[in-house]
Amino acid sequence: MDDSRSIFAQVAENIENDIISGALSEEGQVPSTNEFAAFYRINPATALKGVNVLVDAGILYKKRGIGMFVATGAQEKLKGARRDKFSSEYVRPLLDEAEKLGIDSTQLAQMIAKEAKNS
Repeated sequence: MDDSRSIFAQVAENIENDIISGALSEEGQVPSTNEFAAFYRINPATALKGVNVLVDAGILYKKRGIGMFVATGAQEKLKGARRDKFSSEYVRPLLDEAEKLGIDSTQLAQMIAKEAKNS
């Protein structure tokens, strides 16, 4: 766990990562809050708070007496949100800096392709 961010947010993000990667499948059951608490060695109330973030966002849903499940369409919803965040946090600043330096979109695309080829 990262000490600079709230633990419940990190729990929610880790669950999101598992959904995006397919480790947790849509309509599949997720571990209980007690299992998350034991795994992360945190208070069950903190684990519940992280899970509830995803319930409120419609990513997870509860079946009374059975457990917590991944909602249909959750993976695409999360990927879309992450793409939007990627665009605002990385692409927009990149474009702003390229404009300051007089780099046009063609040159920028060539630079990205070159870097991708070298990685």
